[in-house]
Amino acid sequence: MVQPQPRPASRPEAAAPPPDPPADRRRAWLITALIVGFMLVNYADKSVLGLAAVPIMDELHISNSTYGLISSSFALLFSVSGLMGGIVSARVPSRVLLAVLAAVWAVAQLPVLFVASVPALVAGRVLLGVAEGPAAPMSMHALYKWFPEDRRGLPSALQISGAALGTLIAAPGVTWLITAFGWRSAFAALAAVSVVWSLLWWRTGHDGPYGHESVHGAGSGSTSGSGADSGSVHRSGSGSGPGPGRGSGPVVRLPFRRLLLNGTVLGSIAGAFGASWALSLSQAWLPAYLRTQLGMSSGGAATLISGVSAFSFVLLLAVSPLVDALNRRGVTNRWSRGAPQGIAVTVAALAMAALPFADVRGVLLALITLAFGAHAITFPLHYMTTAAVVPPAQRGAVFGFVAATGTLPGLIAPSLTGHLLDSAPSQTAGYTHAFLVSAAVMLVCGLTALAAIRPERDVQRLRPAGRAGRGQQCAAPIDG
Repeated sequence: MVQPQPRPASRPEAAAPPPDPPADRRRAWLITALIVGFMLVNYADKSVLGLAAVPIMDELHISNSTYGLISSSFALLFSVSGLMGGIVSARVPSRVLLAVLAAVWAVAQLPVLFVASVPALVAGRVLLGVAEGPAAPMSMHALYKWFPEDRRGLPSALQISGAALGTLIAAPGVTWLITAFGWRSAFAALAAVSVVWSLLWWRTGHDGPYGHESVHGAGSGSTSGSGADSGSVHRSGSGSGPGPGRGSGPVVRLPFRRLLLNGTVLGSIAGAFGASWALSLSQAWLPAYLRTQLGMSSGGAATLISGVSAFSFVLLLAVSPLVDALNRRGVTNRWSRGAPQGIAVTVAALAMAALPFADVRGVLLALITLAFGAHAITFPLHYMTTAAVVPPAQRGAVFGFVAATGTLPGLIAPSLTGHLLDSAPSQTAGYTHAFLVSAAVMLVCGLTALAAIRPERDVQRLRPAGRAGRGQQCAAPIDG
């Protein structure tokens, strides 16, 4: 009797994916903690100018328009550097890339310590923008190297929560430094913190086992790079094959034009654009608005800004794990990850539009919280929806492009707001115009994201020719 031959062990599709080694899980969460710290410092660096806006404007005798231009100068090269960072990430390890970025942040804080002037502020903000442009997408890319797709929800939320924590901690801390020691002390303190983080990351940060997923056709979940999908080659690519992160299938690369012009990526960019508009307006002008229009003290304004950040933090921790749970129950990416982005930005837009007409103090504070906090969940989700349709080998570059275009509001919103304030008959009218313009932009972006993000549809459209038949049975698992 002929005994059946066992299937060769070398075929990754024959074996169930083994669990991550305990040491890898511990290292993954250590990397997550460091990246949360990275984003915390990142957003503290961004926020310091806004928190110091009133004393800087008073000391240097600058107008709203000039301050708006200084704030917008941060974004002058931000998008370009974000795009370049995505390209470089394919060739430079995350350990080197993130350590260098944080070191440059420290250098960017130094000009105003020597010469307190508009040119020094502009120079520092431009350099900071260059070094922070790649920060969010590249740190997310580094984080994804340590988790399979169906386990990225909580780490992604924690990474983005570094932004909320940055403001939550920075607002009272930096405000205290400004009040007690002058606004220059805040710049000096953030420079020191950036250096410390850079040294810690250089010692600890390494690429994880999911950094080199391979993809065997878009139909097998190819464009998502998931380690948890049921497609056999998909598993191989996510580290369940003969070695961590070293898939045995061929790597699929699609034309960037097709990747960037599909509805899911465009919708993700729109969502990020609307959320970034609210974020840049918050960082540049919300502290000044609270002090000049609502009559708050510097401490009171810092407390409210921290409250908005706390609201964002709670949303981030609540929504992203829920997204993962919905995916595991079979809910599609369109409804579990795409729709929440559009809804969040739309809600923030409606709150922004209502701000100028609120007379009751409690209602006004609630609208401020929604307008400047509800959009936060868009940031982790827009990376997740983009990753669902992009081959892992091209993920870093596409992340860079999405970040570069989605964060363009940083170049527009602060300067436009300063111009509106100076051209209006009063500051109150100027803020009204600014909030209504912002609401219109955000509403268009939110509705676009809601309509355009359809990962399941776009994976089918992006599937390489000739693979439709082979991959048909594995198309659904891209939902994670």
